Amino acid sequence: MGVRYVRLGGILIVFIVAIGLASPLSLVPAGAAHTGGHAHPADGVRPSPQVAATDSSGHFHCQMPAAKDNCYGAAQMRNAYSIQPLLDQGLDGSGRTIAIIDAFQNPTMTSDLATFDARFGLPAPPSFEITAPFGTTPFDPKNANEVSWSGEIALDVEWAHTVAPGAGIVLALAPSDADADLIATEAYVINHRMADVISMSYGEAEQCKAPALQQQEHALFDTATALDITLLAGSGDEGAAQFACNSPFPCTVTCTYVKGVSTPASDPDVTGIGGTDLIADLTTGAYGSESVWNEPALDAGGGGGFSALYSRPSFQNAVTPVGSTRGVPDVSYSASLAHAVLVAWGSGGKGFEFWIFYGTSAGTPQWAGIAAIADQASGRDLGNLNPALYRLGQSSRQSPFHDITTGNNDFQSISGYAAVPGWDAASGWGSPIASVLVADLAKP
Repeated sequence: MGVRYVRLGGILIVFIVAIGLASPLSLVPAGAAHTGGHAHPADGVRPSPQVAATDSSGHFHCQMPAAKDNCYGAAQMRNAYSIQPLLDQGLDGSGRTIAIIDAFQNPTMTSDLATFDARFGLPAPPSFEITAPFGTTPFDPKNANEVSWSGEIALDVEWAHTVAPGAGIVLALAPSDADADLIATEAYVINHRMADVISMSYGEAEQCKAPALQQQEHALFDTATALDITLLAGSGDEGAAQFACNSPFPCTVTCTYVKGVSTPASDPDVTGIGGTDLIADLTTGAYGSESVWNEPALDAGGGGGFSALYSRPSFQNAVTPVGSTRGVPDVSYSASLAHAVLVAWGSGGKGFEFWIFYGTSAGTPQWAGIAAIADQASGRDLGNLNPALYRLGQSSRQSPFHDITTGNNDFQSISGYAAVPGWDAASGWGSPIASVLVADLAKP
């Protein structure tokens, strides 16, 4: 496909605008006054992402053991989760496309990706298309919400590409984070079959989405599943809690919370991604240990719990902790600030190139990369991964997951769920051993 360019504020970026196209959701046109709330990016925005300083030799301070918060680059994360052996075999997502859905825009995304690739020795993706089917909102660097989303976009694109450098990337931008706009953008991507895998690093409490919108989104996800499109979403960054429906965002002073799970991660058609604190070698990335992500000082932790909207899906029937309703997350990935990821982000407003980000948003695009590799290895699109993930999690054979058995996702005064052997509502089945998982998923 290649990149198609429009100049915006001195930056070359792509916007493919569909002229004369109505929203695929005829009852909820894009840009209309919404009745169902707003989604929040799960990129660790409280506090704001931190600048990743370097020393005179170019080494990142956060990759030194004495640093307050450590960080990983491409090589460390690929090694920690056994992704590198797949790349060494030529399994890099070639022939597949990952769609990343986000809101607003990141005006420096094209240069951000080039900076990131140059720093970590990655090739450019075979195709990178930025589409805004319903138009875009001009970027306001003084709007904290828009700035937060621009960081989310950089995180999603760069880390999906890190894991699956051979996959094409479509960045689909909604004009706002209103539910109606995001769902319309999801529908455009799905109805036009623009990708094999879709990454959604955003969400909100189930009770905050208008029922009509939730029903339309679920029907849309049913369509994606029928088309063998894999859907992934972050489970949230507030542990067993979610922002109350009337909470401002970004929430910097007074935040209110309710117990609940995040949608769209709770939809049974979607693989919900939880969060862990991954301890790996800061140089080689050799895997050390993991626990449930829970950083009370940040008011942050991996989302998880039980749905109030969806009954228990069949793939969870034999999972003991799951009762009559859908449990999330399904799997997890590194998400803590203590062990964050490096992101090139030129829209942060401070003149720095690299920042450290955290949150379940860090894991969602990386899982999307693993899914694209699994599609390539299988020679077909695998669609909804959940039935296979639960079958593998319950198998007596070598597990393709790091089972997380320590920690919990308690949040402030809201009691969460403890990690236990096997599946739990704090970490799902755990984090991937990608070389084993892809081989298992690729088997007929």
